[in-house]
Amino acid sequence: MNRRGAERPGRGVIVLAGEDENDCKILAEIIRAHHPGLGNSRIVRINDPVRLKKKRGGDLESSVRTLVGKAKGKALQQKGPLVAFAVHEDLDGYTDDRYLAVRKTVAAELDRQCPADSAYALAAWESEGWLLLFPEAFRHAHPKWKIPAQLRGKDTGLMNDPKGKLKRELKSPPFRESEGPLIAQEAAKHGLLTAPVGQNRSHADLLADLGRWTARR
Repeated sequence: MNRRGAERPGRGVIVLAGEDENDCKILAEIIRAHHPGLGNSRIVRINDPVRLKKKRGGDLESSVRTLVGKAKGKALQQKGPLVAFAVHEDLDGYTDDRYLAVRKTVAAELDRQCPADSAYALAAWESEGWLLLFPEAFRHAHPKWKIPAQLRGKDTGLMNDPKGKLKRELKSPPFRESEGPLIAQEAAKHGLLTAPVGQNRSHADLLADLGRWTARR
C-alpha cells in the first residue's frame, strides 16, 4: 500500500509477520525479487502469530494495532526507520469471493494503521500454491524432484491442497513444509521468481502491493 510521510534518513527496516518462519522466509525472497528498490534496507521478522483472516470490526482493529506496534518496536530495536511491513497468512481456501472479501478488509485495516508501506500476503491455499508457480525451482532444490505436467501452468489459487499434492508427488527426499524457503531461494537464484508459470490471484495481489512500495536508495 502507499507509504505515508517523507523519506527518513538511515538504514530502513522491513518487518515481516507470518504464521511461521518458513512462510516469512519465502515472503522475504519474493520481496527481494519484486521490491522496486530495496536498497540497503534490512528484512527482519517478528514472531507473533498472525490470526487476522477471521476477524472483523474491533477485533481486527485491535489485532492489527498489536502487530503494527510490534513492527514499530522491531524497527526501533534495529535502530532504523520502519519503511515497510508485510503480513503473511494462509487462506486455506481458493481465490474466490471469500478471498476477495477477507483480503480487502484486512489489507485496508493494515494500510490504515501502518505508518509505512504495507502488504497483506494472503496465500491461497497456502505458500505451496505460490511455490508451484516456479516448478523448475524444485529440481534445483533437489535433482530428483520433478513437478508433473498436471501441476504445471495452472491457476494454483484454484488448486485444492497444493501442499498435499507436493507430498504425494515428491518422495526422494520426501517433501516437507520446511523445504519451502530452499525452493524460494533457488527460484530467486535462477531468476524464476519474476517469471511465474501459471497464475494465482493471491500472488498477483501481493506483487501489486509491492509495486506500490516506495523505492529507496
